[in-house]
Amino acid sequence: MAAPAMPSVAEPTPAPTTSGGTSIPFDFSQPPVIEGFSPSPRVKDETFKEKFIRKTKDNPFVPIGCLGTAGALMYGLRAFHQGKTRQSQLLMRGRIFAQGFTVVAIVVGVFAAAFKPKQ
Repeated sequence: MAAPAMPSVAEPTPAPTTSGGTSIPFDFSQPPVIEGFSPSPRVKDETFKEKFIRKTKDNPFVPIGCLGTAGALMYGLRAFHQGKTRQSQLLMRGRIFAQGFTVVAIVVGVFAAAFKPKQ
């Protein structure tokens, strides 16, 4: 009878140690190594302005909803401060509508991006 084959196991590399001799679980100066994962290289880093423009072109209704929400809030607070309670109430209801519009735009954008074919 043949002896059962033992699976070959790679020898683990020793963990780095500090000057006191204690073992550190990670080397924070290097990225973690994950088996079977190879990160895609970044072509270039985007600035905030470039990313904002790209995202706005992908889903223009989100910034529109955000501006509508902020505008209704500002005018509603101004009307409240001036004592125009009826106008203030209408603008706060408009703000809620604009917030709902923004949330729906975000959800639709997420689903559209999920079903968009990969390039």
